[in-house]
Amino acid sequence: MKKYILFLVVLFVVVSCEEDVRFNNPSFQGMKNNVFWRAVQAKATLASDGSLLIEAYTGSEVMSLKMTSSTVQKYPLGTSNSKTAVYVINQGNNEIKYTTGIDIGNGEIIITDYDAENSTISGTFKFNAKNVDDSSSADPVLNFQQGVFYKVPVSVLVP
Repeated sequence: MKKYILFLVVLFVVVSCEEDVRFNNPSFQGMKNNVFWRAVQAKATLASDGSLLIEAYTGSEVMSLKMTSSTVQKYPLGTSNSKTAVYVINQGNNEIKYTTGIDIGNGEIIITDYDAENSTISGTFKFNAKNVDDSSSADPVLNFQQGVFYKVPVSVLVP
């Protein structure tokens, strides 16, 4: 009798095992002013000149990371207008825009993987972007740390 009970217990344990795995592909997230932030949608566009634009969206926010190419390397921010981070918050009729540019803000975008076969891009980012509206009552600087984009789909812009 003990063997039957042991057999039933083992059978229930084996049958009740379930593997519920969820993948976060694609993903775009980071720490915005020390608070976790995650986009609900992300996409990347490769232009005919080789430049790359990665955009991430939430309900009222848009982040854009712009680079000169999709090459695996580090892209410094705050040194040019061809490599920028822009963050826009829409609050009804009011729009708050933070950006980097020539001598505006600082940071870096690092592309760690560009998979041309599957058309995805992955990497990391961090930056301090300046509020471009000096009359705004919003924070003068937006800080993003520990930013990650993973397997964001890349579409190619046809001229």
